[in-house]
Amino acid sequence: MVGLNAYRRDNFEHPTVGLLVVVALAVWTAAAIWLYRDRARRTPVLLVADLAVVLAALAVTPWVKSPDFNATIPGFYVMGAFFAWAIHWHWRGGLVASVLIAAFDLLPRSEVDQGNYGNTFLVLIGGPIVGYLCESLQRMARERDAAERAAAAADERTRLARAVHDGVLQVLAMVQRQGSAAGGEWAELGRLAGEQERGLRSLIRQQDAVPTEPGGLVDLTGALEAMATAHPVRVEVATPGGAVLVDEHLAAETVAAVRACLDNVLAHIGPDANAWVLAQAAPEAVTISVRDDGPGIPPGRLDAAASEGRLGVASSIRGRIEELGGTATVESGEWGTEWELTVPLA
Repeated sequence: MVGLNAYRRDNFEHPTVGLLVVVALAVWTAAAIWLYRDRARRTPVLLVADLAVVLAALAVTPWVKSPDFNATIPGFYVMGAFFAWAIHWHWRGGLVASVLIAAFDLLPRSEVDQGNYGNTFLVLIGGPIVGYLCESLQRMARERDAAERAAAAADERTRLARAVHDGVLQVLAMVQRQGSAAGGEWAELGRLAGEQERGLRSLIRQQDAVPTEPGGLVDLTGALEAMATAHPVRVEVATPGGAVLVDEHLAAETVAAVRACLDNVLAHIGPDANAWVLAQAAPEAVTISVRDDGPGIPPGRLDAAASEGRLGVASSIRGRIEELGGTATVESGEWGTEWELTVPLA
């Protein structure tokens, strides 16, 4: 920019003012480099000021040179501002900055030739394209970071699970079985050991949790174990060995449907009931079975409840799963009741 204006110095009607504008742009360049270097200083105020400097230099060009000017004072210098907007506000920012720069470049001209049209075209497509590419790169970087955190968490969980499974969990499981068989005070000890075993398994599962932004991916199995651990009913949870990362909304609705199944167990059997939750993951869907050891659901009871306007099962379980595009089926008998919830992942 400095070199071109020095080469075209004979085109200035007000060379002193032109020199001041060029010096001001050079000084602003040094200041902008320092300001942009610190992430905390890259605020909307800085970006607006950067673009305003460029637009001001474009606006004074007809007066400093002449109404019949050919090249503007900033020239290719304008690229720095609209690239900054494209990086910060992606394609929308690049488009806004490009349109403003193109307008300030074309409107003061008395004549517009093919070269001016060509430059305007490049400016108008450059900002949105650079913005789109920056947005894609930033999204891929976030996904890469999330994948790396997930891999690190899975490795740590595997290491921790081996160490705990070989010792603490086996002892707790043995105390639970032998305490229940012995009865009396030993049965209470076995019950406490079982609660501690479930809690410890839940803590191990939470190692798979991956921090995400709102609307990102969460570990469905970790959420299921955390919910089951806090539920009043005694619940045994069996899940895949690794994390099952799904959409945050899908995870929330699926966990809510499973909780509704367990709430029915609590309401109709009581807190002493036993329940089992089995989660199986495939590339195309997740299937979750929720079973209890109660007396089962009398034939026709669910249909009668629906006809009477009591839609707890229909809305809390079937409704949630069907809204996700899945299916919810129930089987019941003297052995108990089992819900099978299938939720598609694609």
